[in-house]
Amino acid sequence: MNIPSQKSAMSTEPRASWTPICAVEDILPNTGVCALVEGRHVAVFRVGKEQLFAIDNVDPKSTASVLARGLIGSLGERIVVASPLYKNHFDLRTGECIESPEHSVQAHAVRVEGGQIQVACA
Repeated sequence: MNIPSQKSAMSTEPRASWTPICAVEDILPNTGVCALVEGRHVAVFRVGKEQLFAIDNVDPKSTASVLARGLIGSLGERIVVASPLYKNHFDLRTGECIESPEHSVQAHAVRVEGGQIQVACA
């Protein structure tokens, strides 16, 4: 599998610290996993076979670390995850909460190096 390196739309600055998460094949298409990155709970999603996204895993409304368990889908052109608790939708590119922008989460840079997914916190 040849997944190109990608960065989150939220950041254009270079990252100093990349944290290895897992092999690309460890995440089934259209699912997410949670990882601890620099002390933060981060949800890493694999959409289809080639798209990767990373956002904070903590649902700001409930403060539970659950977004990696949400359902991936789309709202118009936006790729989103629906929180399993309150069903708010979070844009995987930006972290914006569609229903309540004040509950948005941080998006993080994600890339693949040598078949391993790496995340750098924003």
